[in-house]
Amino acid sequence: MTKAEIQLVRALADKRGRTEHGLFIAEGEKLIGELRASALRVRRIYALEEVFEGPDVETVAPRDMERISQLKTPSNSLALVEIPRYRLKPEELRGQLTLVLDEVQNPGNLGTIIRLADWFGIRDIVCSEGSADCFNPKVVQATMGAILRVRVHYTPLVPLLADAVGHGIPVYGTFLEGRNIYESSLSPTGIVVMGNEGRGVTDAVARCITERLFIPPWPADRRGSESLNVAMATGIVCAEFRRQAAAAKTK
Repeated sequence: MTKAEIQLVRALADKRGRTEHGLFIAEGEKLIGELRASALRVRRIYALEEVFEGPDVETVAPRDMERISQLKTPSNSLALVEIPRYRLKPEELRGQLTLVLDEVQNPGNLGTIIRLADWFGIRDIVCSEGSADCFNPKVVQATMGAILRVRVHYTPLVPLLADAVGHGIPVYGTFLEGRNIYESSLSPTGIVVMGNEGRGVTDAVARCITERLFIPPWPADRRGSESLNVAMATGIVCAEFRRQAAAAKTK
């Protein structure tokens, strides 16, 4: 590898570099194999001998992989991928279940939530501009390939949610003073807002929420952990939305 190539890969570890070059990093044979079969454009692959073949592949030595890998244990391949540009049309919010993340800043949490969205058939996630970057190498790895199938958008949340409420779209959020989620009737479509790891949903966004939900502990009066991890809470909420939607179809 040339010095310029190494510098480029290292620059993509930072959001500024990803924005400047329009590229993100993906590592590992399985993930890169999925990328090559997806609609995303792989610009370049650096791989150990006999891992990948093709005009976009450059075979590199193990010591070069150690220099460019973002993982604690270097993988056998690394790809430079063009960052996709998605547009979320307002009318799409009316016919699907959408996740909205309000200042979710931990890359591991964001990656897990993207993976959960993929599992539960949620196509779009809308993030506040202060949320973690979905193309951060740690996020990409944590998604386990779900970043290829889930569209992640960044936009100011209040105008988006206010418009949704104006069009009669239910906007749900989790709060300690909310209604028991298991005793609430949930719409099969709508918006689910999940808040920051420590502060929860911001005040401005909270004013746009029409349905406040609470995930109760078991038993309900037990004094235990103060709160749930945001990714874990997202999984519970998504599972209940999908359970109720499936139950309604069988009636």
